Parts: sequence; structure tokens; C-alpha cells
Amino acid sequence: MTDPAQAVEEQAPPRGCPAHAGGAIRLSGLEYQQTPSQLYRALRTEHGAVAPILLDGDIPAWLVLGYAEVSYVTGHDELFARDSRRWNQWPNIPADWPLMPFVGYQPSLLFTEGPEHQRRAGVVTEALEAVDQFELAHTCREIAEGLIDAFAGSGQAELMELYAHALPMRAVVQLCGMPVGATDTEDLVRDLRISLDAPEDDDPVAAYLRVQARIEQLVKEKRSTPGTDVTSRMLAHPAGLTDDEVVQDLITLIAAAQQPTANWICNSLRLLLTDDRFALNVSGGRLSVGQALNEVLWLDTPTQNFIGRWAVRDTQLAGRHIKAGDCLVLGFAAANTDPQIWPEGHVGAENSAHLSFSNGEHRCLYPGPLLADVIARTAVETLLERLPDVVLAVDPHELTWRPSIWMRGLTALPVSFTPVVQ
Repeated sequence: MTDPAQAVEEQAPPRGCPAHAGGAIRLSGLEYQQTPSQLYRALRTEHGAVAPILLDGDIPAWLVLGYAEVSYVTGHDELFARDSRRWNQWPNIPADWPLMPFVGYQPSLLFTEGPEHQRRAGVVTEALEAVDQFELAHTCREIAEGLIDAFAGSGQAELMELYAHALPMRAVVQLCGMPVGATDTEDLVRDLRISLDAPEDDDPVAAYLRVQARIEQLVKEKRSTPGTDVTSRMLAHPAGLTDDEVVQDLITLIAAAQQPTANWICNSLRLLLTDDRFALNVSGGRLSVGQALNEVLWLDTPTQNFIGRWAVRDTQLAGRHIKAGDCLVLGFAAANTDPQIWPEGHVGAENSAHLSFSNGEHRCLYPGPLLADVIARTAVETLLERLPDVVLAVDPHELTWRPSIWMRGLTALPVSFTPVVQ
């Protein structure tokens, strides 16, 4: 396998790269996507806290690796903003660019700034604050019980597909006011998975358009007949969001809640089932489950890297000259394991100061992380209580991570257990 440090040195950036004086590494087609920590160590050794990188199609950008530097970028919106229309590389970006869904400007709270972002974010925050966390935990347990019932009698299951992905998706659409068990709810769940996960045999663009159409219908229904759900509270908020604004922000909310939470659940189950520190007391052990959930946010955070921020003007960061319009990719996984904050090489997993939910005004909106914790914790605890002798069905070394530099999640988590007689 190619040595990451050697790869950093050998790949020369094209003309126009913001780091033309030093080698940049391509983040697409990486040979060590299974162990991205090797990449981060190599980049940090070669370039320090901010490294020149090449996105798909050799589009230049910066990867922010340092904990202090990621905190600084996310805490200074006046220098590093979210509106991607600032990007100085748009003339070089083809319409079918693979990362377009992540950087193409959309009129949602994800890309808004200043007072407009505060207005939109305030609506979502207040709508989420009204969620009863005990009721959410009860809902998630019911969903978990139903999913487990479907495979408990077989004595084996693939948890990524049948459980980790399915549970948060159902939980979040119910929070938004979709009826439980309805055909269109299940269709939405399926289309959301396709649009976010892009399976080879499906069309993610067509799936996204169906999602948008169903959310538009949901907003129309809640406008005429409001309920006690997130959608109805957003529509009734005195900020007076338009229906289109509510649709855009609901899609952003659902997408942000689903895949990261699914990977958080699965990554935590992997840790609990493979690490001897947890193996002796996972059954009903709430403390150990909580520790596993937190440790995963430090060491296997679901969102490894996030694109991104765009420099408002020429500035300096970690000794680098950042030009106006440059793109900065936030390296959450690298920052969480920065040796500057963990000089002993040991991450203190009981500490919760990780950057997995980002930082600053554009961090995951409060109380989103708390609600995600309720969903993930309930999912893990319910599975371990229902299937107390669950074990991996393969050797731990056979587990593979999805080939992505952006998300950290397993391709599959096969397990076996004593069949449960219904």
C-alpha cells in the first residue's frame, strides 16, 4: 500500500491551486480510506494544521486539521462564511461535479448567514426545544422493538441496513408529523435513504425530488391542519417563514439527523461488540453505553470532514495565506485526535469537548445533539437488552468502512444471537 506521507509529496497540484508552492493530496480515490487517520497524520506532518488538498476533479481547497484551527474557523463567520457562492473555483466546477449536492447553494438555513441565518435557525431551534425527550425515547424504543421483532427469530441480522439506518429515519419523520406506518411515510423513508446514500441501482436525484414533493405536501397539510409536531411549530412561528423556506429547512433537518445518527449508532455497536473494555458489561450497562457513544464521537465521528467554509477576504490561518473565496474543508476527525490537545496519544473519551457537532453559529442546532443522543442511546440500549448475547458474525478485521473521506460508517454490521421466540 502506498505510504501516505510519500503520496503527499508526490502529487503535485495544478496551476491555480492555493497551495502551489507545496504538494497537495487528492481526497478522491484514496487507497487508505479504511484508515483515514494515516492520511491526517501524514498531512499534519507534512503541512501542519492546515493542508492543501485536491477535491474531485483536482479542485483545490484547504483541509483544516488542527483542533484550535477548526474552532477558530467555525467561530469567525466574518472571515470564513457559509455562502458557497463566494467560491473562487466556480468557473472550474462542472454541472455534474460529484460534490455539487454538498456545495451547490440552496436557500436553506445551511447556507444562510447573519440575521437571516439567525431567523431561520431560531425557528428550527424553538421547534426542536418543544420536543419532549422522554416521549422521544419512548417513540424510539417502540420503533426499535418493531425493527428487532422483524429479525429476532432468525438468530442473525445485518444491523446497518435493518436497524441503524432505519431507526433514526423513522424517528425523525415522526417528529416532523408524518403518520406512523403509512405507505407514503415508508416511501419517504426509502427515498431519503436513496437520496442520502446513493445506492448503485437507484437514482438519488429522482429520489430527492420525491422527498421534496412529499415534504411540500406535508407542509401544505400542516398549514391547513396543524398538529403538535416540528413542522406545525415551524409554520406557526412568529418569524413567519414561507412554505418554501420551511420545506428547505425540514429537508436539511431530516438529512442532518439521519445519516450521522445512523453511523453513530452502528459505530457505537461495533465498539461495544469488539472492545474488551465494554464486552464484560454491555448488557444493560448504561454507563458503558454512554462512554461508547462519546468515545465514538472522538475517534470514529460519523462526519469526518465537512465542506465547508469560504474565505470572505484574504487572511492568514496557521501560517497559510488564505485567499478570498478559497474553500476550507473542516477536518472534524483530524481535529478530534489532534496531538496538540492529546499529547500523550490517548484521547480522553469521557471528555465531551469534541467538534463532532461543529462549533460556532453554524454548529448543529441546539437541542439537536441532545435529541440525537436520545435516539442513538435508545437504539443501542434496546438492542442490547433484547438480544443480550449478540455477537459479531464475522471476525472484527473483516468489517469494512464505507469508502468515503466525508462520512465514517460501516458497510455492514452482521451479528448473530440466540433466536427469540415471538
